[in-house]
Amino acid sequence: MTDQNETLSGTSNAQGDQSNNQSMEALLASESLSIDLPKAGEIRKGTIASISQNQILISIGAKSEGVVAGKELEQLTQEERDALSVGQELDVFVIIPEDANGNVVLSLKRAFEQIAWENVEKMITDETVLDTKIIGFNKGGLIAAVGNLRGFIPSSQISAARRAQSTGDKPEQRYQKMVGQPISVRIVEVDRERRRLILSERAASTESRSELKERVISELQEGQTYTGRVTSLADFGAFVNINGADGLVHLSEISWDHVTHPKEVLEVGQEVNVKVINIDRDKKRIGLSIRALQDDPWKNRMAKFSVGQLVEGAITRLTKFGAFARLEGDIEGLIHISELSENRVEHPKEVLHEGDVKTLRIIRIDTDQHRIGLSLRKVDSAAYADKDFKMLTRDFGQEEDKE
Repeated sequence: MTDQNETLSGTSNAQGDQSNNQSMEALLASESLSIDLPKAGEIRKGTIASISQNQILISIGAKSEGVVAGKELEQLTQEERDALSVGQELDVFVIIPEDANGNVVLSLKRAFEQIAWENVEKMITDETVLDTKIIGFNKGGLIAAVGNLRGFIPSSQISAARRAQSTGDKPEQRYQKMVGQPISVRIVEVDRERRRLILSERAASTESRSELKERVISELQEGQTYTGRVTSLADFGAFVNINGADGLVHLSEISWDHVTHPKEVLEVGQEVNVKVINIDRDKKRIGLSIRALQDDPWKNRMAKFSVGQLVEGAITRLTKFGAFARLEGDIEGLIHISELSENRVEHPKEVLHEGDVKTLRIIRIDTDQHRIGLSLRKVDSAAYADKDFKMLTRDFGQEEDKE
């Protein structure tokens, strides 16, 4: 009987042990299922437990803390490290779920980047306009910060207004002056594998060309000076872009010297200084001048001439209303048809020919309009006898002084 009891007891104990083992295995299995074990390559939420010079310990919800150390710590900028504090919640990237020391190896830098790429992918879908800053450049365009990423703005995607405001003969010189400037961009291409992020300032612009010109015109004032860029040339003048809007430099406002076509002194893309000389806000027209910023050589050349003076002039052109004569100092004056002869003249060719050199009398000078009136018929006029005598006496005295 005793043997049977012992046998039954042993059987019962064995069954109990087996049951206990099964219960323990089930418990461990259920516990392992309830533990959210970290996986390589995932982003997890964590809380900074401690910060030292060599490592950052971060609690990530597993039963051991993760560590940011070595190269992963070195990749953080000083600014990024200074922004961290104990108790701070942040995202981390799991590199190794468990290393040889039982630690979960984490990266903050990779988490920052991965989240940044996810954000830009969302921005391109939402067509978000991003306000950022230009942080660099290369031959092809500008570089701007997009969170922890760097985006590239090709030269073709830089706004006309920004290009017009920049100065320099080479693109690199113009781009250098843009570094540090704020800029609004839209993301137009994202390629995470190639780490390619393309931005566009033009796509971010909500202003049409007419709206931009209207805004620029409202800000301009006559008399202001700007640096602009020649955008096109025409027979009647040159168009120059200032602050994103084109203004016209009429042919007569390009130079004090005679210019028959803008291409003689200007070329498309050339930087020029211009003065705003008139603004028509109703018609949205801007009048510019290049010569207004230059010394007027005509005034210096005219200093030697006076009304009533006799001069020599070479006939350069004949028109139905008179003849043009070139005087000393490359000054051109007009002999009106009524000043050619005491007799009636139907056409200047009856009296003059191109290339003739004649003694003429100055009868009018208009400094502001750069006009000088000449007369052939008044060369021997008695009305100028006194002046001629004084001039003759002066010239004779100068000749004696030379001797």
